[in-house]
Amino acid sequence: MKLVHLAVPFIGVASTAEVAPTASISASSSMGQQILSRARKLEDDNAEIDYTWVANMSLKYQGCYHTQVWNGNVDASDDVRVSTQRLVRFRLCPSDSCSMTNAAGCGAGYGDYVIGMETYLEAYLEAVQQDHEYNCEYEKNYGKCAACEDADNKEYCEYDCYVGKGMEYCVDRNPYDEDNGNQQQQEMDLGKIAEGCQQFKVNNNQQSAYYLGAYCSANGGSIHLGLFTDDTCSAFADESGGANTYLSLVGSALPYSDTTLIGTECMSCKEPKDVNQNGQNDQYDADEVKESCETLYAAAGKCESALATAGTVTNPNNNACNFMQGIKIVRKNGSIVRGAGTQNAVATTFIGLFACSFVLAGGYVYYLRLKLDRARINLSE
Repeated sequence: MKLVHLAVPFIGVASTAEVAPTASISASSSMGQQILSRARKLEDDNAEIDYTWVANMSLKYQGCYHTQVWNGNVDASDDVRVSTQRLVRFRLCPSDSCSMTNAAGCGAGYGDYVIGMETYLEAYLEAVQQDHEYNCEYEKNYGKCAACEDADNKEYCEYDCYVGKGMEYCVDRNPYDEDNGNQQQQEMDLGKIAEGCQQFKVNNNQQSAYYLGAYCSANGGSIHLGLFTDDTCSAFADESGGANTYLSLVGSALPYSDTTLIGTECMSCKEPKDVNQNGQNDQYDADEVKESCETLYAAAGKCESALATAGTVTNPNNNACNFMQGIKIVRKNGSIVRGAGTQNAVATTFIGLFACSFVLAGGYVYYLRLKLDRARINLSE
C-alpha cells in the first residue's frame, strides 16, 4: 500500500496522483488524541488521564506562527545565533458540529491549543497514515474494489477502482505506466522530516550542505517544505524558500514547496475499527481515542474555557489563553488569511497616535508662526 502523505516522489516517473493531507483532525483520530493527551493538566500527576471525551472531538488546524529566538547552544564559530521557533495552533471541536468549510471549525464547545510544529506534523502524519490504512483495508474487504480480487486483470482493476474513488494512496504503482517498474524512484520520508530539521542528501545518499524542514507560510494558513543552509532551518537557501536550489541539485521540484502539508478538514480523534476484528477497536482500549491525539493533547498549551461552558470538562486548563491571544489567527471567507499578534496591533495603534500628534503639533507651530509674523507687521507700522 502506498501512503503518499508519508512518501513523496523525488525523481523518476510520476506515480499515482498525490492527495493533499487533511488539516482538521478529529479528536477520535490518532493525531487528535496525540494532541489532546499533551494538552490537559492534571492536579495529580499520578492520576490516570480520562480521554474518553476526546473520542467525540475532531482536530481542526487553525494556523501557524514563527518567532525568532536566541540560540545559545551553537559553536562560537557559528554565524547563526538566532533560530526560528515554529508553532501551530489547533482547535478541538465536537465532531458532530465541526465544519470543514469554516476555518474556525466550530463556534461552541471547543478547546484551543498551541504546540510545536514538529510535534504537530509528526502526529498529524501518523493519523493520516492510520486513516489511510483503515480506508484501504475496508474498501478491499467490503467496498466495490473487493470485486477485483477475482478479476483476470486484478492490478488494473484495483488501480481503476481506487483512483475512481479518490483513494490513490491505496495503490503502489500505476500499471498503465510502462516505465514505472523500470526506473528506480526515490522518495522523501516526510515522517522523518516532521521530526525536525534534517540534513539533505542528494539522491538519498550524497550528503549536501543543505537542510530540509517544514516552515510556516507568511499568512499562517499553510505549512510548506523548504531547503535551508543551517541545521535549525532558519535561513533559506534562496529567495524561493530553497525550491530553486533543490531543483538545481535534484532535477525535480521540491515537494510541498507550493502546496500545503496540512489540510483544512476535521479529523476525528476516534480510533477506527479494525476491519479484521469484527468491528472491534484496533487497540482494544476503553477510551477509543487515537494515540496521536492523546500525545498532542498532553504536550500542547491549552485554553479550554469553552469546553467548560459546554460541560465537556469539569477542570479546564486555561494556562495558555493569554499566550494564544498574542498569536491570534485571523480568518476570512472560510480560510486563514494571516496570523496577527496583539503586539502588532498595539504597535500600529501607537504609530497612528504618534502620527496624529505630529500633524497636530505641526499645525499648532504653523499657527503660532502666523501670529508672530502679524505681530511684527503691526509693530513696524
